Amino acid sequence: MNSSFELSVEVSERYDFNKESLDRINKNTWVKNQWPLVYFIQNDSKKVAYVGESTNFSSRIKNHLANPEKTNAFNQVSIIGSDKFNKSAALDIESKLIQYISSEGTYELHNGNYGLINHNYYQQDLYSNLFTSIWDKLIEKEIVSKSLQEIENSELFKYSPYKSLNEDQYNSVIEIMEALTNKDSSQIFIKGSAGTGKTILATYLIKLLLSDVSDSNMDDFSETEIIEIELIRAFKKKHPDAKIGFVIAMTSLRKTIQNVFRKTPDLKSSMIISPSETFKQQYDLLIVDEAHRLRQYKNIGWMGVFKKNNEKLGLDNTGTELDWIIANSKNQIFFYDSAQSVKPSDIPKSNFDKLLSKSNAIEIELKSQMRSKGGNDYITFVDTLLNVKRENKSFYSPENYDLVVFDSMKEMYEQLSKKEEKYGLCRLVAGYSWPWLSQKDDNAIDIKIDGLDLQWNKTDKDWINSENSFKEVGCIHTTQGYDLNYTGVIFGEEISFNKETNQIEIDKTKYFDKNGKRGIDDIEDLKAYIINIYKTILYRGIRGAYVYACDENLREYFKDHISSYKSESKLRTLPFQEVKPYVNSVPIYDIYAAAGEFSDLQISTEDFEWVELPMNVTVKRDYFVCQVRGESMNKKIPDGSWCLFKRDPGGSRDGKVVLVEHYDIQDSDFGSGYTIKSYHSKKIRIGDSWRHEAITLKPLSDDSSYEDIILDESELSELKVIGEFITILE
Repeated sequence: MNSSFELSVEVSERYDFNKESLDRINKNTWVKNQWPLVYFIQNDSKKVAYVGESTNFSSRIKNHLANPEKTNAFNQVSIIGSDKFNKSAALDIESKLIQYISSEGTYELHNGNYGLINHNYYQQDLYSNLFTSIWDKLIEKEIVSKSLQEIENSELFKYSPYKSLNEDQYNSVIEIMEALTNKDSSQIFIKGSAGTGKTILATYLIKLLLSDVSDSNMDDFSETEIIEIELIRAFKKKHPDAKIGFVIAMTSLRKTIQNVFRKTPDLKSSMIISPSETFKQQYDLLIVDEAHRLRQYKNIGWMGVFKKNNEKLGLDNTGTELDWIIANSKNQIFFYDSAQSVKPSDIPKSNFDKLLSKSNAIEIELKSQMRSKGGNDYITFVDTLLNVKRENKSFYSPENYDLVVFDSMKEMYEQLSKKEEKYGLCRLVAGYSWPWLSQKDDNAIDIKIDGLDLQWNKTDKDWINSENSFKEVGCIHTTQGYDLNYTGVIFGEEISFNKETNQIEIDKTKYFDKNGKRGIDDIEDLKAYIINIYKTILYRGIRGAYVYACDENLREYFKDHISSYKSESKLRTLPFQEVKPYVNSVPIYDIYAAAGEFSDLQISTEDFEWVELPMNVTVKRDYFVCQVRGESMNKKIPDGSWCLFKRDPGGSRDGKVVLVEHYDIQDSDFGSGYTIKSYHSKKIRIGDSWRHEAITLKPLSDDSSYEDIILDESELSELKVIGEFITILE
């Protein structure tokens, strides 16, 4: 879009919602010209509202005013218009307003959720920016009060049945609805990896099936809305007063979804049930979220109740929660991902495969990544990384996802704190590698790493949203199924990397989930569960994931594939007007972006940042500062150190640490053309003179994989020693 395309928007005055106001409403510019627009009908005293869009609002509002339910409910209407609106933009903004207003809390929204679909259209990104302007104007007019970010972090928004579906999800809804109306009974399996929107689709579907469409005027709806409405009517005809339950095996997530249903029109918190509660009545339809977490009679703490439930159905101890759900309902929808099975009590994949082989079973796969801004590539990367199957050995650097490995747990927590302050919903999550001492003693410290004293989560119900959750560490059982903005993932002491076998290994003695390991004799089986745990918690972050591994070898393995955190210099950078070159400051050079700029070292004050040196270091004209990254010199220069160099003075350099430039150098730590190494020369004497026969640039590292760089006589003419290492600063 060119710069001449400027988007602006108007939110009209509030008109009375009655027939006497029609003349005034019809004089509105957007109504009079039959322009695409969005409108907002409300009643402040009743705190109810309705959002719609139209290209013929004069006709649309007459239809609304002819509906007694609407005239009794509402008393005011506002019109939102722009000369840049088109039909697609109006539909998009209507959809967003429905999502945000339904979750904002000021109004109870009377919209149905049919027709909420994300369509790609020309210049959609700019209209997204326009929505922010619309929301700001609604705040100014005191129609709403919460910011978009505040709403986005709320549980009601994240699990709202008013979320817009992508085409992948919408097509799944239509296929599900057709199966529920056309077959005597159905078992529908919705497969999808973490972040494909399984829970969102489940809540959307329940709201849709319970929609009252008896008085719907089809003239008011789009083609997609009409398709859904007709399917709703067919479902209601087949299942009058349908009994629908939403089964969630995990206590924490069940509590969260109950809160969402409690605040959503037409939905009730009592619809959210555990697998045991399916025995209360016969259901027309049971929808099961996180079905991979349904349990079998193994490694659970309530075996007595489990056994009694099996006996009710005449089953022995081989009976499972899956059997209960099928026995207590006519139709079932299972949202399932075998890669998120994390305990031996979870029902084996083979049980689901057996059901899928039946004639009345339907399998649907969700493929679009809805949570992570890293997309499906990030999901694949994590899977191949943790299973040590990554064929591409280069760094994984996603454009829209912040993925970083930390050498310091303290630094990771500090950086996560900054993200928490900016975005909210940033949490530490770890593998179960430390005993839960604070469960019995509130003052006990569970986890000690890098000078940090931490405790496990204080609650197992909706921990993500609990008051002190940022100061605590969650686990798989308190985070699975949830969205976070950033996840700080701690790989505990139970998981390590063996450099000799090039494999991840598990130490069963350092894994403290008793029910997670009891009865597992094969360490590879336990490893599979633990890998699934870490994959699942790495998938929680929308914007990014920060990673710390207790095992140094595992950390180094991650750093071969993921960018490492580089701490910012604590040296003081001077404002330009204060710089006195080589009097009160020296320049900073970026080795990694130098691209030949060191060749002549012609310094222009404006081209560089200038920093003060510590009080114990005297400024000299030939000095400059660089940050040294990597482990090739870690015996002398730790990774990330800010170091002082002086321009090469000539003379003997043997045994000194130097920064050199050579076009043939390929250094994994520094990239092409540059390296910092210990300099060693081999000379030959010719009469009274001598010349270099070879120069060896030696790493000084604890890591033996770093090799000498040897330049023979034919290569030496291109070698330039840029500077000599003086000291580490800070």
